[in-house]
Amino acid sequence: MSTEPGAPTGPPPTVLGIAIPVPDPLCTLLTEWRVKVGDPLAHLIPPHVTLLPPTDFGAVVPQDVHEHLGAVASRHAPFQLHLAGTGSFRPVSQVVFVTVADGISACELLSEDIRSGQLSRPLSFPYHPHVTIAHDVPPDMLDLAYDGLVDVDERIQVDAFCAFEQDPSGRWVPVTRYPLQGVAGG
Repeated sequence: MSTEPGAPTGPPPTVLGIAIPVPDPLCTLLTEWRVKVGDPLAHLIPPHVTLLPPTDFGAVVPQDVHEHLGAVASRHAPFQLHLAGTGSFRPVSQVVFVTVADGISACELLSEDIRSGQLSRPLSFPYHPHVTIAHDVPPDMLDLAYDGLVDVDERIQVDAFCAFEQDPSGRWVPVTRYPLQGVAGG
């Protein structure tokens, strides 16, 4: 498994998700909460801010995907992400999340740049950066997650995004890290 950009090896995955991983200790706390509310995806999807949902890249040459993501990372500067409080997409979707209070614009610009060129694709919903903490669990468990994490207030320095792929067990794991190399304000 690669941790820095480089030529992919082995048979390329056809489905990738692109995201900003949430580091520890917040990662562990949010995973524990997903387990607590009975979310079956708690140990399969690590806490993250999605930049591009799982996408089938079967028609795109893997090296081209890698080069595109590297070029995107070279254009964007590191930024601070402030995660504070909770929100929900109910009643449209049975999801409770930790809110991105600051860093929204940087996430939007990064997501839009990733979804350009040969990776251009429509989204099912308008882009809204967040960290899911409960999905498709009973309403009382959605309420528990919403109320239980309302006091989250963490600042994270984002210096990279990652390509994730699903392993044979169904777990999404980071396979390539793309360091942000742009200049702030540039």
